[in-house]
Amino acid sequence: MGANLKSITASFTVIAVFFLICGGGAAVEDETEFHGDYSKLSGIIIPGFASTQLRAWSILDCPYTPLDFNPLDLVWLDTTKLLSAVNCWYKCMVLDPYNQTDHPECKSRPDSGLSAITELDPGYITGPLSTVWKEWLKWCVEFGIEANAIVAVPYDWRLSPTKLEERDLYFHKLKLTFETALKLRGGPSIVFAHSMGNNVFRYFLEWLRLEIAPKHYLEWLDQHIHAYFAVGAPLLGSVEAIKSTLSGVTFGLPVSEGTARLLSNSFASSLWLMPFSKNCKGDNTFWTHFSGGAAKKDKRVYHCDDEEYQSKYSGWPTNIINIEIPSTSVTETALANMTSMECGLPTLLSFTARELADGTLFKAIEDYDPDSKRMLHQLKKLYHDDPVFNPLTPWERPPIKNVFCIYGAHLKTEVGYYFAPSGKPYPDNWIITDVIYETEGSLVSRSGTVVDGNAGPITGDETVPYHSLSWCKNWLGPKVNITMAPQPEHDGSDVHVELNVEHEHGSDIIANMTKAPRVKYITFYEDSESIPGKRTAVWELDKTNHRNIVRSPVLMRELWLQMWHDIQPGAKSKFVTKAKRGPLRDADCYWDYGKACCAWQEYCEYRYSFGDVHLGQSCRLRNTSANMLLQYI
Repeated sequence: MGANLKSITASFTVIAVFFLICGGGAAVEDETEFHGDYSKLSGIIIPGFASTQLRAWSILDCPYTPLDFNPLDLVWLDTTKLLSAVNCWYKCMVLDPYNQTDHPECKSRPDSGLSAITELDPGYITGPLSTVWKEWLKWCVEFGIEANAIVAVPYDWRLSPTKLEERDLYFHKLKLTFETALKLRGGPSIVFAHSMGNNVFRYFLEWLRLEIAPKHYLEWLDQHIHAYFAVGAPLLGSVEAIKSTLSGVTFGLPVSEGTARLLSNSFASSLWLMPFSKNCKGDNTFWTHFSGGAAKKDKRVYHCDDEEYQSKYSGWPTNIINIEIPSTSVTETALANMTSMECGLPTLLSFTARELADGTLFKAIEDYDPDSKRMLHQLKKLYHDDPVFNPLTPWERPPIKNVFCIYGAHLKTEVGYYFAPSGKPYPDNWIITDVIYETEGSLVSRSGTVVDGNAGPITGDETVPYHSLSWCKNWLGPKVNITMAPQPEHDGSDVHVELNVEHEHGSDIIANMTKAPRVKYITFYEDSESIPGKRTAVWELDKTNHRNIVRSPVLMRELWLQMWHDIQPGAKSKFVTKAKRGPLRDADCYWDYGKACCAWQEYCEYRYSFGDVHLGQSCRLRNTSANMLLQYI
């Protein structure tokens, strides 16, 4: 940002960065307000799946190539070694599927610090292609934030939660990170988690519940965590996880799908993202722990309500997995999932989200897939029998003062698959014959055929279906304020507001507002009344991709404005007004060739600086633009 915004008081500048980079916002004049110096806040970033660098902690000689692996060499991700020494790279990445230990010849461990999450494969060409949090950190530097104010907490994203704690003491270290930040900075932290990072943070909250005396649990949270920003959270899982389990997902890397499947199925974390039903809950480990009761051998993994058996597809749009298997030898488990059967013809088995999460799918294909027993072992040992809680159960609202759930929507997203035997040996023994996508108002196959199911008016973010992303709308209360505004800078003429919209728990709430064609909107669902002293908000960003949302300038802008609003003592509302959005940075100003001047004359002016190569670069914020922020109070 230019010098004009730096003229704002130093404390305001520091606050801006924290809330922009790591999420934030405090309610005004109530229990959610942070009473103290906002410059003391810290930001904790928890990255998502495959968003942390892994480095070698072994010496591995690779034949037929000069590129060996030595301690601290980059493994995830080094595309040069992946291309030239794929077998060695594979050894450094793979884990034992039963005990999650490293390959005998090579081990990898997560890198530390902010550099571990900025670019996975730094380089002139590979760097921009593997950027994760780099843009966010640029905003930090631009605002002059102190280096010790933002803390990344990388982790080995290959491991299950229990193994993270068992091998790396990750959750103990995370607790210590919050406590150190409080002691170092003098204030609580703001958590910003993306994708699977939200699963990690949820597990930490449940682990902490058992680690701290019950009467001090909420006190610890209030003291150490001011706000939680859940971005792109797969709250009910992602169907892409089961696709990776059965056929492999390469993520654009130069490896075969079979190799990708071998790696994915060796990572127990793949099951952490498994789709599950919103209607089934696990045993309450917390009360069992403190009541001194022992787990019964015959306890059920899930306790499903009547809706699970009365509704189709476990609440999801369709059956997630459909598999054709030979009908000559069908197991009893498979027989229960048959949708049709003709003598001599393949049998179609269909599986809902519940049947994926409880292991029914893997039991049904045990005779046809050698990985099934290994997946069942991981599922039972590391998830169903988890000593803290079963992570494959629906989320409740975290007991944190300020919770913001943010995700992309209105993109074509995969919600179901059809598999059939490929005739090839493992790991290429399955082939995807069809894919079911959710589009607005309908479900369609890969060929474009309309498919029966529970189609909704809103779709997901290309990776996680809307049904999973939007589960956090259940955290909203019975009265919700809805605002829909254009994502780009706007004058307020296309802003739509509905106040006190009734919302029934367990049902979706959708903005019934007219959108202009070819305009991307952001829809805010806000509630500051239903839970005394707490605020809950859900932000839906149109056409925003799951992996790119952390680089979205719109998201950064809204976080900054919410912060600016919250620190003002005279703020009239709990959330920032959406009535108008003007440029906030020099980069937001541009040249309007139609009018032959800088656009947004109220905010921007033409001011040439040496080195500018085009007119748009010379359009900069006016020196008085800082005063424009007063309109957001």
